[in-house]
Amino acid sequence: MRMAQHHITIATPGQGLHEITPVVTGWVAAQGMATGLLTLYLRHSSASLLVQENAASEVRADLEDFLRTLAPEDPRRYRHDDEGPDDMPGHIRAALLPTQLSIPLAGGRLVLGTWQGLYLVEHRRAPHRREIVLHLQGE
Repeated sequence: MRMAQHHITIATPGQGLHEITPVVTGWVAAQGMATGLLTLYLRHSSASLLVQENAASEVRADLEDFLRTLAPEDPRRYRHDDEGPDDMPGHIRAALLPTQLSIPLAGGRLVLGTWQGLYLVEHRRAPHRREIVLHLQGE
C-alpha cells in the first residue's frame, strides 16, 4: 500500500461553484496508482467541497441561488459579522455542505459518474485563496 499527499491552492473569484476536477485528476494520474481511495480536505470554514453535475451550468446556478436563499445576507439575522455581511451566511452554508470528500480510484482513474465533477464551493463574495489537502492511498 502506497500513500501520497499534496496541497493545492485554488484562487476563487468569489461566490460560486468552481470546478477543480482537472487539477485533482491530473495529480492523481501522476501518482501512478491503479486502485485506492482519494480523500480531499478543505482547510476553511466558509467554503465547501462538492461532487456535482458538470454538464449543465444551470445546475450550478440553481444551487448557488438556493444556498443564498437558505442562508441570506441579512445583518439583522446574525451576530457574527467580523468580515462583513457575507461572513456568517458563509459559515452556515459551509456547515451544511462537506469540507471532506472520499472518491474511489479504479483503473488509475477516479470513479466519478458520467456527469460528475469536483467543486470547491466558495460561500464568500470576495476572492479567496483556498487550500485543499489531497491524500491518496492505494497501489
